[in-house]
Amino acid sequence: MGLTHLTQNAMAVLQKRYLLKDIRGNIVEAPEDLFRRVASNVAQADRLYDPSSDLTSAETGFYQMMVSLDFLPNSPTLMNAGRELQQLSACFVLPVGDSMEEIFDAVKQMALIQKSGGGTGFAFSRLRPKNDVVGSTKGVSSGPVSFMGVFDNATEAIKQGGTRRGANMGILRVDHPDILDFIKCKDEDHRFNNFNISVAATDEFMEAVEKGEKYPLRNPRTQEVVRLLDAKEVFEKMVYYAWKNGDPGIIFIDRINRDNPTPQVGPIESTNPCGEQPLLPYESCNLGSINLSNMIKGGEVDWERLGSVTERAVHFLDNVIDMNRYTLPKIEAMTKANRKIGLGVMGFADLLIQLRIPYDHPKAFEIGEKVMGFIQERGRKTSHELALKRGSFPNFEGSALRKKWDAMRNATITTIAPAGTISIIAGTSSGIEPLFALAFARHVLEGKELLEINPFFEAMARKEGFYSEELMKKIAQAGHIEGMEEIPERVRRLFATAHDISPKDHIRMQAAFQKYTDNAVSKTVNFPHEAKVEDVAEVYQMAYQLGCKGVTIYRDRSREKQVLYKGLSAPEADRAAAQEDVPEMERKPRARRDVIHGSTWKIRTGCGNIYVTVNEDEDGRLFEIFNQIGKAGGCAASQSEALGRLVSLAFRSNIEPDDIIRQLKGISCHMPVWHQNGKVLSCSDAVAKAIEWHVQKMRSQRGTASEKEAWSNPPEVIMTQSREQKIPTQEMKGIFFRGACPECGGPLIFEEGCVKCFCGYSDCG
Repeated sequence: MGLTHLTQNAMAVLQKRYLLKDIRGNIVEAPEDLFRRVASNVAQADRLYDPSSDLTSAETGFYQMMVSLDFLPNSPTLMNAGRELQQLSACFVLPVGDSMEEIFDAVKQMALIQKSGGGTGFAFSRLRPKNDVVGSTKGVSSGPVSFMGVFDNATEAIKQGGTRRGANMGILRVDHPDILDFIKCKDEDHRFNNFNISVAATDEFMEAVEKGEKYPLRNPRTQEVVRLLDAKEVFEKMVYYAWKNGDPGIIFIDRINRDNPTPQVGPIESTNPCGEQPLLPYESCNLGSINLSNMIKGGEVDWERLGSVTERAVHFLDNVIDMNRYTLPKIEAMTKANRKIGLGVMGFADLLIQLRIPYDHPKAFEIGEKVMGFIQERGRKTSHELALKRGSFPNFEGSALRKKWDAMRNATITTIAPAGTISIIAGTSSGIEPLFALAFARHVLEGKELLEINPFFEAMARKEGFYSEELMKKIAQAGHIEGMEEIPERVRRLFATAHDISPKDHIRMQAAFQKYTDNAVSKTVNFPHEAKVEDVAEVYQMAYQLGCKGVTIYRDRSREKQVLYKGLSAPEADRAAAQEDVPEMERKPRARRDVIHGSTWKIRTGCGNIYVTVNEDEDGRLFEIFNQIGKAGGCAASQSEALGRLVSLAFRSNIEPDDIIRQLKGISCHMPVWHQNGKVLSCSDAVAKAIEWHVQKMRSQRGTASEKEAWSNPPEVIMTQSREQKIPTQEMKGIFFRGACPECGGPLIFEEGCVKCFCGYSDCG
């Protein structure tokens, strides 16, 4: 069977990341060869259980399943099966113990896993809190958030296997004494960029939130209650920072452990980087996804084909466990003791379109439950049959499954993974997400762009007579078809994109799939930029009530480097949106009035104290700064004055303050010093900090209680001229539009907890 049905985007991804290359970088296998290589390698596990087994049948079945794009395994299996590395798993969880030796053992283990192409999850809940006693030195602990920085920096230095970036999940229990520091640890965009973070919320905590009660914080070293916190206030902080930049997410740790199939082995503490795979310490899991867009026959779900693919996929994934070459002996032992697999789906949105069911229609939720229930049932039956032939997983006796089954090959069967890159190869929608865009411009060589259109939308547009190149370009620019009267209303409803779906319906769909999923569901709940903090709180509580195991939200344009693009033609489109309060041709500096107001900040630098005055105009927009350091006529004073003039010019020319901060912050000189709670690297760095603090102060004065709380310990301000400030929406956005893909230059999107590009790049690997 040939692969003539691969899209150009799929071919580009395969050529860049998956197909074998010789020492000169020349591609030496076709996509068919890749699938043959993987099928042949994985089929060999059959001989471990029957040395006389004819591998032809298994290999052919595996090959046909992949070459037809009915099923694809996770990326490490496609990349490494039949090659020297032979590391086939995507998900790992490593323990972080409460000693320096255990912490740095975990860093080393993480480095080895990420080098081989895997993502890692950590729970930092065992670490003693900040300022707790350290017995060996009689000193004090720096706490889990501080040590997370070590893991983050190590990941920054690793490029996974030359093809996948490092990705981590950091989790802290809500009853850890350092939970407030953890919740806000990603408040600044430049910190912990190699981590997704989630709070492990207990039932005790969620009930206290509901009742408006306090709950205890416990020192993990002694298990003693150290203090009580108001649960609702902590919940509000979690929600505020998630609203602000997407982190932290939340996992419901007690619910996860109620579904732990092997409680006798130990509790589950963490998940993989995207949150869909809870794992025990040192456990790994290999994932794969069924392409639901192929499971259609005569306008109905092809249950026979879906059942056949499910059976072969379970067989395939169980074989992967045996063919895998594990990075650490402990990981091999734990993985083979439980033999967890994670079979999921992709192309669900495309399935609904072929069934003519809108994503947010009640029938769509019913279809989600029915499809996943079918896969779960058939998958368990297949695992049971494998166990009768090969034996149950070693920890089966004493497991929760022993109460229902006489044998079971795998402790878990199903997981809904992001399927970001493999869905590009399959040419289908990602996971269970709605369509992100109907048309987009893909960046190709020599700066050219290629317009790619959802094939189902294009076919319907041509059939019903409203197709035109101009319309497709318009859709690519806008990113959606809402309000486009030239398109019939029923078509607009059917092809609603992620931002057209209400957050509540995102959660309802996640809950529908979670009902029949052993592990968890990777799903992003999309919010418009204008959503309120209270909207996020409502979704978090709804996720808990509907039985989800966790939730990740993303508010449009709320991150610097992880920005959602509604219009996907180019990053410049969103930069233009950022300037929406500025006329298109207005680029000359704004005029100065006789009297304007602001604040002066005193900051210690290696050259002495610098005084930075930050002034606003009558509309509350930053207008100018004045810097004073050293004696007039000196080198420091003259450079400081020049810096102030250029920054002021940028302010008056409507350049975003955050863009200016980013340019100046981190510039270092030969004499960095400590100032209050942080290091000042240079005079430029000090100016950036003064502007940043001033912006934060402005936001706190007009913000919510949570925003004001975030400004509870401001830096030193030596003079403030206060007045009633009217700060325009644009100033408050805190939006940065640098979402260009580092590989192709195209726009990045945020989906299923990952920042990714249509070229196949993903910061989650």
